[in-house]
Amino acid sequence: MCSQGGAGRGVRSRRSWPEDAGPGDGDQPSLNGAPDEPGTSVTAPEESSLGHTVPVSHQPFGDPAGWPRTDLIGSSGLVGPDVVVAAYRAGVFPMPHGRRVAWYSPMERGTLPLDHLRVTRSLRQSMTRYRVRTDTDFAGVIAGCADPRRPYGWIDRWVQGVYTALFDAGIVHTVEVVDSEDRLVGGLYGVQLGGLFAGESMFHDPVHGRDASKVALVELVRILSAPGIEGRLLDVQWRTDHLASLGVVEIPRSDYLTRLPRALELAPPPWP
Repeated sequence: MCSQGGAGRGVRSRRSWPEDAGPGDGDQPSLNGAPDEPGTSVTAPEESSLGHTVPVSHQPFGDPAGWPRTDLIGSSGLVGPDVVVAAYRAGVFPMPHGRRVAWYSPMERGTLPLDHLRVTRSLRQSMTRYRVRTDTDFAGVIAGCADPRRPYGWIDRWVQGVYTALFDAGIVHTVEVVDSEDRLVGGLYGVQLGGLFAGESMFHDPVHGRDASKVALVELVRILSAPGIEGRLLDVQWRTDHLASLGVVEIPRSDYLTRLPRALELAPPPWP
Protein backbone atom coordinates (compact mmCIF):
# COMPACT_ATOMS: atom_id res chain seq x y z
CA MET A 1 0.00 0.00 0.00
CA CYS A 2 1.56 3.25 -1.09
CA SER A 3 1.31 5.99 1.50
CA GLN A 4 2.60 9.49 1.95
CA GLY A 5 6.14 10.49 1.17
CA GLY A 6 6.77 7.91 -1.54
CA ALA A 7 6.34 4.90 0.73
CA GLY A 8 5.24 1.53 -0.57
CA ARG A 9 5.35 0.80 -4.27
CA GLY A 10 6.35 4.33 -5.21
CA VAL A 11 9.95 3.77 -4.17
CA ARG A 12 10.20 0.90 -6.64
CA SER A 13 8.74 2.47 -9.77
CA ARG A 14 9.19 6.07 -10.86
CA ARG A 15 7.88 5.65 -14.40
CA SER A 16 4.29 5.64 -15.65
CA TRP A 17 2.40 4.63 -18.75
CA PRO A 18 2.52 6.83 -21.88
CA GLU A 19 -0.60 8.94 -22.31
CA ASP A 20 -1.85 6.83 -25.21
CA ALA A 21 -1.59 3.49 -23.38
CA GLY A 22 -4.72 1.60 -22.47
CA PRO A 23 -5.86 -1.85 -21.30
CA GLY A 24 -5.77 -4.81 -23.62
CA ASP A 25 -2.80 -3.76 -25.76
CA GLY A 26 -0.24 -6.25 -24.45
CA ASP A 27 0.71 -9.89 -24.08
CA GLN A 28 0.49 -12.57 -21.41
CA PRO A 29 2.60 -12.58 -18.23
CA SER A 30 6.07 -14.08 -18.43
CA LEU A 31 8.37 -15.23 -15.67
CA ASN A 32 11.66 -13.38 -15.67
CA GLY A 33 13.88 -11.14 -13.61
CA ALA A 34 13.35 -7.80 -15.32
CA PRO A 35 10.22 -6.23 -16.82
CA ASP A 36 11.79 -5.44 -20.18
CA GLU A 37 13.60 -8.71 -20.79
CA PRO A 38 12.11 -11.78 -22.52
CA GLY A 39 11.06 -14.66 -20.32
CA THR A 40 9.15 -17.92 -20.31
CA SER A 41 5.55 -17.35 -21.32
CA VAL A 42 2.78 -18.62 -19.06
CA THR A 43 -0.93 -18.70 -19.73
CA ALA A 44 -3.09 -16.07 -18.10
CA PRO A 45 -6.84 -16.63 -17.60
CA GLU A 46 -9.24 -15.52 -20.26
CA GLU A 47 -11.01 -12.27 -19.51
CA SER A 48 -14.72 -12.76 -19.06
CA SER A 49 -16.44 -11.39 -15.97
CA LEU A 50 -14.04 -9.45 -13.78
CA GLY A 51 -12.71 -12.45 -11.94
CA HIS A 52 -15.97 -14.08 -10.93
CA THR A 53 -15.23 -17.17 -13.08
CA VAL A 54 -11.55 -17.45 -12.14
CA PRO A 55 -11.10 -20.40 -9.72
CA VAL A 56 -9.30 -19.70 -6.46
CA SER A 57 -6.79 -22.43 -7.32
CA HIS A 58 -5.92 -21.01 -10.73
CA GLN A 59 -2.30 -19.93 -10.95
CA PRO A 60 -1.76 -17.64 -13.93
CA PHE A 61 1.93 -17.44 -13.03
CA GLY A 62 2.50 -21.15 -12.59
CA ASP A 63 3.81 -22.94 -9.54
CA PRO A 64 5.24 -20.46 -6.99
CA ALA A 65 8.09 -22.91 -6.40
CA GLY A 66 9.39 -21.88 -9.81
CA TRP A 67 9.21 -18.14 -9.21
CA PRO A 68 12.42 -16.11 -8.99
CA ARG A 69 13.55 -15.53 -5.43
CA THR A 70 13.11 -11.78 -5.89
CA ASP A 71 10.16 -9.45 -5.31
CA LEU A 72 9.73 -9.07 -9.07
CA ILE A 73 8.54 -12.37 -10.56
CA GLY A 74 7.45 -11.47 -14.10
CA SER A 75 6.15 -8.98 -16.62
CA SER A 76 3.57 -8.62 -19.36
CA GLY A 77 2.00 -6.14 -21.70
CA LEU A 78 -1.11 -4.27 -20.64
CA VAL A 79 -3.88 -6.55 -19.40
CA GLY A 80 -7.49 -6.20 -18.35
CA PRO A 81 -9.24 -6.47 -14.97
CA ASP A 82 -9.73 -10.26 -14.99
CA VAL A 83 -6.00 -10.93 -15.19
CA VAL A 84 -5.39 -8.45 -12.36
CA VAL A 85 -7.95 -10.27 -10.18
CA ALA A 86 -6.37 -13.64 -10.98
CA ALA A 87 -3.00 -12.22 -9.99
CA TYR A 88 -4.24 -11.20 -6.53
CA ARG A 89 -5.69 -14.69 -6.10
CA ALA A 90 -2.23 -16.06 -6.89
CA GLY A 91 -0.47 -13.75 -4.39
CA VAL A 92 0.79 -11.34 -7.07
CA PHE A 93 0.05 -7.67 -7.77
CA PRO A 94 0.81 -5.32 -10.68
CA MET A 95 2.84 -2.16 -11.04
CA PRO A 96 3.20 0.00 -14.17
CA HIS A 97 6.63 -0.13 -15.76
CA GLY A 98 6.90 1.81 -18.99
CA ARG A 99 4.49 0.28 -21.49
CA ARG A 100 4.42 -2.98 -19.55
CA VAL A 101 3.16 -4.38 -16.27
CA ALA A 102 5.63 -5.64 -13.69
CA TRP A 103 4.24 -8.38 -11.44
CA TYR A 104 5.38 -8.58 -7.82
CA SER A 105 5.18 -11.10 -5.01
CA PRO A 106 7.52 -9.76 -2.31
CA MET A 107 9.88 -12.17 -0.59
CA GLU A 108 8.89 -10.40 2.64
CA ARG A 109 5.22 -9.42 2.49
CA GLY A 110 3.90 -6.50 4.48
CA THR A 111 0.74 -7.41 6.39
CA LEU A 112 -1.19 -5.77 9.19
CA PRO A 113 -2.58 -8.21 11.77
CA LEU A 114 -6.01 -6.85 12.59
CA ASP A 115 -5.33 -6.92 16.32
CA HIS A 116 -1.97 -5.15 15.95
CA LEU A 117 -3.11 -1.72 14.73
CA ARG A 118 -1.48 0.98 16.82
CA VAL A 119 -3.78 3.92 17.57
CA THR A 120 -1.98 6.70 19.41
CA ARG A 121 -3.61 9.35 21.57
CA SER A 122 -3.01 12.00 18.91
CA LEU A 123 -4.62 9.76 16.28
CA ARG A 124 -7.67 9.28 18.49
CA GLN A 125 -7.94 13.05 18.74
CA SER A 126 -7.67 13.36 14.96
CA MET A 127 -10.48 10.84 14.54
CA THR A 128 -12.88 13.23 16.25
CA ARG A 129 -12.29 15.90 13.60
CA TYR A 130 -13.44 13.85 10.62
CA ARG A 131 -16.30 11.77 9.26
CA VAL A 132 -15.63 8.49 7.51
CA ARG A 133 -17.61 6.94 4.69
CA THR A 134 -17.10 4.13 2.19
CA ASP A 135 -17.54 3.54 -1.53
CA THR A 136 -19.01 6.94 -2.39
CA ASP A 137 -16.12 8.69 -4.20
CA PHE A 138 -13.70 6.27 -5.83
CA ALA A 139 -12.74 8.88 -8.42
CA GLY A 140 -11.79 11.34 -5.68
CA VAL A 141 -9.76 8.78 -3.74
CA ILE A 142 -7.75 7.50 -6.68
CA ALA A 143 -7.19 11.08 -7.86
CA GLY A 144 -5.81 11.93 -4.42
CA CYS A 145 -3.54 8.88 -4.51
CA ALA A 146 -2.42 9.79 -8.06
CA ASP A 147 -1.68 13.45 -7.28
CA PRO A 148 1.31 14.29 -9.52
CA ARG A 149 2.79 16.46 -6.75
CA ARG A 150 3.50 13.34 -4.71
CA PRO A 151 6.98 11.87 -5.21
CA TYR A 152 7.44 8.58 -7.07
CA GLY A 153 3.90 8.54 -8.45
CA TRP A 154 2.90 5.30 -10.16
CA ILE A 155 -0.88 5.57 -10.65
CA ASP A 156 -1.47 6.21 -14.35
CA ARG A 157 -4.36 5.95 -16.82
CA TRP A 158 -4.06 2.17 -17.06
CA VAL A 159 -4.24 1.76 -13.28
CA GLN A 160 -7.18 4.16 -13.04
CA GLY A 161 -9.06 2.34 -15.81
CA VAL A 162 -8.54 -1.16 -14.41
CA TYR A 163 -9.32 -0.31 -10.80
CA THR A 164 -12.33 1.80 -11.76
CA ALA A 165 -13.73 -1.27 -13.55
CA LEU A 166 -13.06 -3.36 -10.45
CA PHE A 167 -14.75 -0.75 -8.26
CA ASP A 168 -17.79 -0.82 -10.53
CA ALA A 169 -17.82 -4.62 -10.16
CA GLY A 170 -17.76 -4.39 -6.35
CA ILE A 171 -14.25 -5.86 -6.05
CA VAL A 172 -12.43 -2.63 -5.13
CA HIS A 173 -13.56 -0.61 -2.11
CA THR A 174 -12.68 2.81 -0.74
CA VAL A 175 -12.55 4.35 2.71
CA GLU A 176 -12.99 8.13 2.50
CA VAL A 177 -12.31 10.76 5.15
CA VAL A 178 -14.07 14.12 4.98
CA ASP A 179 -13.77 17.21 7.16
CA SER A 180 -16.43 19.47 8.64
CA GLU A 181 -16.88 21.18 5.27
CA ASP A 182 -17.56 17.80 3.59
CA ARG A 183 -14.21 18.07 1.82
CA LEU A 184 -12.40 14.84 0.93
CA VAL A 185 -9.14 15.10 2.87
CA GLY A 186 -7.87 11.53 2.85
CA GLY A 187 -8.63 7.94 2.08
CA LEU A 188 -7.50 4.61 0.73
CA TYR A 189 -8.57 1.96 -1.75
CA GLY A 190 -7.90 -1.74 -2.22
CA VAL A 191 -9.05 -5.07 -3.59
CA GLN A 192 -11.46 -7.24 -1.56
CA LEU A 193 -11.54 -10.94 -2.46
CA GLY A 194 -13.22 -13.05 0.20
CA GLY A 195 -11.29 -12.50 3.41
CA LEU A 196 -8.36 -10.82 1.64
CA PHE A 197 -8.10 -7.06 1.49
CA ALA A 198 -5.13 -5.98 -0.63
CA GLY A 199 -4.43 -2.34 0.13
CA GLU A 200 -3.34 -0.40 -2.93
CA SER A 201 -2.78 3.22 -1.98
CA MET A 202 -3.65 5.84 0.61
CA PHE A 203 -3.40 9.63 0.74
CA HIS A 204 -4.06 12.68 2.86
CA ASP A 205 -4.49 16.36 2.08
CA PRO A 206 -1.36 17.97 3.60
CA VAL A 207 -3.24 21.22 4.29
CA HIS A 208 -6.64 20.07 5.55
CA GLY A 209 -6.18 16.38 6.31
CA ARG A 210 -3.59 15.76 8.99
CA ASP A 211 -3.69 12.06 9.94
CA ALA A 212 -6.60 11.51 7.54
CA SER A 213 -5.01 8.47 5.88
CA LYS A 214 -4.42 6.93 9.31
CA VAL A 215 -8.06 7.57 10.19
CA ALA A 216 -9.02 5.73 7.00
CA LEU A 217 -6.85 2.79 8.02
CA VAL A 218 -8.49 2.64 11.46
CA GLU A 219 -11.89 2.43 9.77
CA LEU A 220 -10.66 -0.24 7.36
CA VAL A 221 -9.47 -2.40 10.26
CA ARG A 222 -12.82 -1.89 11.99
CA ILE A 223 -14.65 -3.12 8.88
CA LEU A 224 -12.37 -6.12 8.44
CA SER A 225 -12.71 -6.98 12.13
CA ALA A 226 -16.43 -7.77 11.80
CA PRO A 227 -17.46 -11.24 13.07
CA GLY A 228 -15.55 -13.95 11.22
CA ILE A 229 -12.21 -12.21 11.69
CA GLU A 230 -10.15 -15.41 11.97
CA GLY A 231 -8.15 -15.95 8.81
CA ARG A 232 -8.81 -12.57 7.23
CA LEU A 233 -5.73 -11.04 5.69
CA LEU A 234 -4.86 -7.35 5.36
CA ASP A 235 -2.08 -7.15 2.78
CA VAL A 236 -0.13 -3.89 2.42
CA GLN A 237 2.48 -5.32 0.02
CA TRP A 238 5.65 -3.85 1.53
CA ARG A 239 6.51 -2.80 5.06
CA THR A 240 7.71 0.80 5.33
CA ASP A 241 8.74 2.79 8.37
CA HIS A 242 5.46 4.70 8.20
CA LEU A 243 3.36 1.53 8.02
CA ALA A 244 5.48 -0.22 10.64
CA SER A 245 4.63 2.58 13.07
CA LEU A 246 0.99 1.55 12.65
CA GLY A 247 1.63 -2.13 13.34
CA VAL A 248 2.57 -3.58 9.94
CA VAL A 249 4.87 -6.61 10.04
CA GLU A 250 6.63 -8.74 7.43
CA ILE A 251 5.99 -12.41 6.74
CA PRO A 252 7.89 -14.63 4.29
CA ARG A 253 6.40 -15.12 0.83
CA SER A 254 5.88 -18.81 1.60
CA ASP A 255 3.82 -17.98 4.71
CA TYR A 256 1.72 -15.46 2.81
CA LEU A 257 1.00 -17.96 0.03
CA THR A 258 0.05 -20.57 2.63
CA ARG A 259 -2.43 -18.24 4.33
CA LEU A 260 -3.87 -16.80 1.12
CA PRO A 261 -6.11 -19.70 -0.05
CA ARG A 262 -7.83 -19.87 3.32
CA ALA A 263 -8.44 -16.12 3.30
CA LEU A 264 -9.90 -16.27 -0.21
CA GLU A 265 -12.42 -18.90 0.88
CA LEU A 266 -13.84 -16.70 3.64
CA ALA A 267 -16.88 -14.50 3.26
CA PRO A 268 -16.00 -10.81 2.84
CA PRO A 269 -16.88 -8.46 5.67
CA PRO A 270 -20.02 -6.35 5.27
CA TRP A 271 -19.08 -2.98 3.80
CA PRO A 272 -21.13 -0.06 5.13
